[in-house]
Amino acid sequence: IAGLKLLLGVTGVIPGTREDCLNALKNGYLVSISPGGVREALFSDESYQLMWGNRKGFAQVALEAKVPIIPMYTQNVREGYRMLKERRFFRKLYESTRLPFTPPYGGLPVKFRTYIGKPIPYDPNITAEELVEKVSYLSLHNRTQVCKGKFLFSFQTKTAVQALIHKHQTIPGNIWKALLERFDKRRK
Repeated sequence: IAGLKLLLGVTGVIPGTREDCLNALKNGYLVSISPGGVREALFSDESYQLMWGNRKGFAQVALEAKVPIIPMYTQNVREGYRMLKERRFFRKLYESTRLPFTPPYGGLPVKFRTYIGKPIPYDPNITAEELVEKVSYLSLHNRTQVCKGKFLFSFQTKTAVQALIHKHQTIPGNIWKALLERFDKRRK
């Protein structure tokens, strides 16, 4: 599309290659990554379950660049843009071709709010797998105590994003409620 490359460059959109992300991070820029990628965008639903699979490239990049991960979540994103309910055919097509044929509908004027979580600091002693998943050892009797020799919480990426969703999103999502939130004067 004519002019698209220029528009993307002016707005700071870069290809999502590992090298491009590393260069941007090492030069002090912030990089926004959706670990679920196209699959999550096309096939997740109003239940807001993360669809990251075994993806850990974003964690490997953060570790290599020695930067923290800042979890974030946009409320009502599934209500603003929806995909057709019957998606099995499109899912099979996507999984075999990696081409996003699912027709979306939306652009609805729902209220979007983006929430930024607490940064997960760079830790040279952690693996990418541990950074993706929350490592938690909870006492079965008292969830507020630290078990001896183990960490109660290691705030990691997937759990941090799920916590933001749980705190800020009505589940299941509802288009009408999200539309009405646009006119709610109590929350800014």
